[in-house]
This record gives sequence, C-alpha cells and structure tokens, in this order.
Amino acid sequence: MKIALIGYGKMGKAIETIALSRQHSISNRISQANLPEMEGLNPQNTDVAIEFTQPEAAFYNSKVLIANKVPVVCGTTGWLDNLPTIEQLCLQQQTAFLHASNFSIGVNILFKVNQILAKLMANQPQYAVTMEEIHHTQKKDAPSGTALVLAQSILAELPHKKNWILATDQAAKPEDLPITALRLPDVPGTHTISYTSPQDTIILTHEAHNRIGFALGAVLAAEWLATKKGVFTMADVLGLGK
Repeated sequence: MKIALIGYGKMGKAIETIALSRQHSISNRISQANLPEMEGLNPQNTDVAIEFTQPEAAFYNSKVLIANKVPVVCGTTGWLDNLPTIEQLCLQQQTAFLHASNFSIGVNILFKVNQILAKLMANQPQYAVTMEEIHHTQKKDAPSGTALVLAQSILAELPHKKNWILATDQAAKPEDLPITALRLPDVPGTHTISYTSPQDTIILTHEAHNRIGFALGAVLAAEWLATKKGVFTMADVLGLGK
C-alpha cells in the first residue's frame, strides 16, 4: 500500500518503521512545515492516510482527506465533539474512516474485558470503582482518550455510577467514577481499573512497554481499512464485536 503519514513525530516515525517492514511505501510525510501538500493527496497517489497529530488539527486534517476520498485511520484523541461530523462526511463521500483512542491490540482486548467485568459488577455496589492512567508529559488531553473509552463502558453498565471526574478536580460523590491522570517522563501508557471492597480488590491493568504496539495496530488497521467503505473501529479490525 501507499500510506500517507499525517503527523511525523515519534508516533509517525514508529508507524513508518512498521509500515516499511511490512513492504508498504510512504506516499507523503505531512507535518506543519508542509501542511499544504495534504491537499494533493488522493486515491491515485495514496491508499490510506494514518493521522496522529494534535486535537486542534485532527478535525481539519480528517475533513480534507475525506473530502479527497482518501481513507483515514485516525489516532488523535481530544476532539470527539467533532467526530460525528467527520463520520457523516465519510458516509457522504463513500470512503472509509476509522478512529481509535488506542491502536494497541492489548488495549482493545482490555476494552472488551473491562466491559464484561463492569457487567458482572453491576449488582455488586459494595465494590468502589476507580481508574488511573499514566502517560508521557507531552500528552495534552487528560484523561486520555483510552481512559474515557474505559470509563464510558463502566458508566454504561453500573447503574449507581453517573459521571466520571478527574480525581484532582473535586471530591468524588457516590455516583462519580474518579479518574487519576498522571503525566510522567517516558511512559508510553498505563491504564488501571480497580474494584475495591472491604474484603478484596479486583484490578485490571494494561501497561505499554513502548510505542511499537500502537504503531503496529495502526498499520494493521490501515491494511484492513484500505479496501472498505464506511465508519469503523478497532473492534471491527480485531473481530471483538460491540
């Protein structure tokens, strides 16, 4: 495939390494320095674009690419309010769009296990549920997009929980799901969900060791998406169901 990299920071370069190792080519490397070149991407020169930039740029980038009928794999978080607009545009343009808060295969399995555990805990209100996420200091959004996906699954299953809150913002009420968001040097990403009762604690944790898992997942998603039309998630790529 011919892959365009939208964003050429650490993640973009990691994705490039994986893509080249899987015999793909890079049609363009777009950064702030050559942003106008993105307008020239089209299905003749690019099979799929992989977008990892910043929340304030992702909406514009996705809109331009989809308008040009280039399938998009987007891993930028922190702009979900505009996601429905992009999904609608994708359907209108009859191209393909896949957004994921996290492309790690392990994290997407964690999403499914988290959902199942939350269902099992729905009738066990004696367990207090909390979350913690740790990322590198360059990550701007907090909580992370991955933490929000985990939180939304918990809130959907636990009738006694109504909202998530950042643990540092305010004292948690009984109906709140507190999330602790830490930013530390050189941490690719760690997410932990804990259920604690007076008798015991159940803990789910995913700890990324490096960026390779995220990069590989993004390339696998691009390979899967390139011949599709519609709006998809990593659950579709991995066959994990809804």
